[in-house]
Amino acid sequence: MGVDAANMLLQLDIRNVALIDEISVELGEGLNVLTGETGAGKSIIIDSINAVLGDRVSKDIIRTGSDKAFVEAVFRVDAERVRDILSDMGMEPEEDGTLILSREITQSGRNTCRINGRMVSVSFMKAIGERLIDIHGQHDNQSLLKTEHHIELLDLFAGESIQNLLREYANLLDQYKDVVKKLKALSGDPGERERKMDLLRFQIDEIKKARLKDGEEEELNKQKMLLANAEKISDTLAQVYDMLVSGETAGKSAIDAMNESLSHLSSVSRLDSSYDNIYRRLEDIVYQLDDLAADIRKNQESIEYNPESLNEVEERLDLIYRLKRKYGKGINEIHQFCEEAEKQLEEIEKSEEIARLLAEKQTELETQLYLTSCKLNAERVRAASVLESRIGRQLDDLEMRNAKFKVDIQFDADNSSGRKYGPNGLDKVEFLISPNLGEPLKPLAKIASGGEMSRVMLAIKTILADVDRMPTLIFDEIDTGISGKAAQKVGEKLSYISAKHQVLCVTHQAQIASIADHNYLIEKVTAENSTRTKIMLLDSEKKVKEIARLIGGEITETSLKHAEEMIKTAKKPQIA
Repeated sequence: MGVDAANMLLQLDIRNVALIDEISVELGEGLNVLTGETGAGKSIIIDSINAVLGDRVSKDIIRTGSDKAFVEAVFRVDAERVRDILSDMGMEPEEDGTLILSREITQSGRNTCRINGRMVSVSFMKAIGERLIDIHGQHDNQSLLKTEHHIELLDLFAGESIQNLLREYANLLDQYKDVVKKLKALSGDPGERERKMDLLRFQIDEIKKARLKDGEEEELNKQKMLLANAEKISDTLAQVYDMLVSGETAGKSAIDAMNESLSHLSSVSRLDSSYDNIYRRLEDIVYQLDDLAADIRKNQESIEYNPESLNEVEERLDLIYRLKRKYGKGINEIHQFCEEAEKQLEEIEKSEEIARLLAEKQTELETQLYLTSCKLNAERVRAASVLESRIGRQLDDLEMRNAKFKVDIQFDADNSSGRKYGPNGLDKVEFLISPNLGEPLKPLAKIASGGEMSRVMLAIKTILADVDRMPTLIFDEIDTGISGKAAQKVGEKLSYISAKHQVLCVTHQAQIASIADHNYLIEKVTAENSTRTKIMLLDSEKKVKEIARLIGGEITETSLKHAEEMIKTAKKPQIA
């Protein structure tokens, strides 16, 4: 089948809702038709779907004798269709595209809503639901009743020519908004601009006067440590030198003691090579100590305790600390701040020239936006005429020959208060309908009759089937007050739509049921002083019997043959 199997309602589970104690139904691709006697519970199924889509519900729907009602719907959804809404809740779509919506209603009036097991608000569930199902027959969950969707549907119907214009327009609008934003930033209070320039000049001057060098702070901290400990270092080196060389403190120096040791070893060094080795090793150490002592003396003499140098280093470090508090965590960031401040100052100093150039660019972009908006309007007017004609023919088929469908396009050409360029240009689009002769055109939501509403929506959906992105459509009360011939047309249109969408239809008409891909029978069963509703998927034999019942009320040999013939001749139509 051509239906988009990546997006559909897979399964519906209902527990303790009105006459339903517990049912679970798997739904298929294409056209799913629900039939049954009046009062069997077909409306309960639709109400349950509405509930799990975030519609308002009362605790009165809970089955008598039960504490709570529960509805769960399992969808397979293209991740990109719901990613933006899920991300608002910090959620990610499942890899396999599964989306599970559930809702529990208790006698206390408490509602617990979950999406993929995570608790969410009713409003969040409704936002998700509006991406998944349109229900026609009740006024809730109908995307076509939301005027803001009409321009999108008209543009999709218009085809590639308008899509190219929309891409061109979107690019111009982005440029226009950027220019307006920059102009707004430049058109501030002149006094405030001067204050900003003074502050920037002060900051730049303060940083540049400091003449900061990379790595300077680390070197200064090292100098500070040495200068602060100069006296201690000098005393320590003097003591070590004394112990190694002069021996004034200990009475004998380390070098003298070691030279004396060498003298003693020299008398035995010739007796054996091992003693000679010890002698030579000690002699090397004495030479090294002589060199080390000289280095110590040199370093000790070079140390000069200078409080002024220490003060200079501390003052420099204090300056760096103050600049870091103002402009950055380190000297590199301070330099970056200075460079940015210089750029800002230059931009402000040149702001008048920049503003003039931006104003010219804004005027140029406005002209281009207006011309592109005019082209969009012309394309929409052309497409609207075709759409009106085609939907008019669909309404004729559905026994609404006096109905008139109108695509109302309002073009905002007024420039007296500044044109408001929206994401779709200067057009406002709304679908209007006059269901009966003599009645004025009015918005779709103003149609009073549920049957009329369903048929109007069916006509529109039939023409927009290829461009409408709603995955699942439900039609309830669609066969109210129509003849057998019109019912056949309804079935054909539902079948046509189901080539691109999953469709669920509640009907009493055999013509509609016969063309279905999947038939479900809803029955009311009474047993043990209680009544409950059940639902079952019909096989080919039971489908024939159910259509025979719809034809004549009673199942006879004639009605069975008629039912078989209807199923046999049912075909998938092509809608012009």
